[in-house]
Amino acid sequence: MLLAPLAGIGNWFVRLQARRHGAGLAVSEMVSSFAIRHGNERTLREMLRIHPDEHPVSIQLFGPDPEVMAGAARAAAEAGADLIDLNMGCPVPKICKTGAGAALLRDPERALEVARAAIEGSGLPVTVKLRSGVEQGDRSGVELARRLVGEAGVAGIAFHPRSAAVQHAGTPDYGLARELAATIDVPMIISGGLRTAAAAREAYERSGADAVMIARGALGRPWVFEELTGGSGRTSRARILAELRWVIDRAEEHWGHERAGRNLRKFYPWYLEQLEITGPDADVYQRAASLDEVRDLLAGVDRGPVPEAPSRA
Repeated sequence: MLLAPLAGIGNWFVRLQARRHGAGLAVSEMVSSFAIRHGNERTLREMLRIHPDEHPVSIQLFGPDPEVMAGAARAAAEAGADLIDLNMGCPVPKICKTGAGAALLRDPERALEVARAAIEGSGLPVTVKLRSGVEQGDRSGVELARRLVGEAGVAGIAFHPRSAAVQHAGTPDYGLARELAATIDVPMIISGGLRTAAAAREAYERSGADAVMIARGALGRPWVFEELTGGSGRTSRARILAELRWVIDRAEEHWGHERAGRNLRKFYPWYLEQLEITGPDADVYQRAASLDEVRDLLAGVDRGPVPEAPSRA
């Protein structure tokens, strides 16, 4: 089981959280190879930050230039990465218009050059995350995956069996994923829309994959990894509160008090929903002036009832 790269979210403490709950590997949010090349301060200080307790960890890079990618992969290795992952599936237009992400599915020769450069630059195993194709019915991702393994020597493929055109809509083609898994001799990881342990198990069985990659299904529910290793799938309100407090403390460590107060606003709903805190009661957390105010609010929740949260398996 892996934690998928989560754009704008997958920093070190999110990855460490997944590892604490049983993920075998966590992948960073995607990092621009050009940002590393140009020495962007935030990229180097925050996005390449690796906690000593989260190993093994993979840093995901994106970009269309082989020379730039070689240097970025070297920097990621020097930062402490155990693996490099290359994004060749992101469907976001601002990424694709640069020739990166899913745009590389249309330019397989460049994709191979980028993969070779990452391997040479880092000296680490390199995996690639990609989609089945650009448009529905397009198999360019399958063909590229085979070439990346056979010609570039990548160590694994993370496969999202939906086209870039549908983004996160549509039905994953697990038959196509099974076909790919049968024709490559490296691990294939299945990904895409796996929000529950039950969905992950189904994808694993139907695709013939070697592992599953959980993305947004782990947000606020890191115990999904425990469910996939035989856990009960149930957790208490007290445990949810403890986990949220852990996130708040780590966020403050990462961003500092003021920035953490702003950035955590997208994290709170993942936990508050499970605590049955909704509507105006949840809005109070979004308007909180400081982390100390949020901590005070959570202290009030402690004094409330502690029902068991239902299983999502």
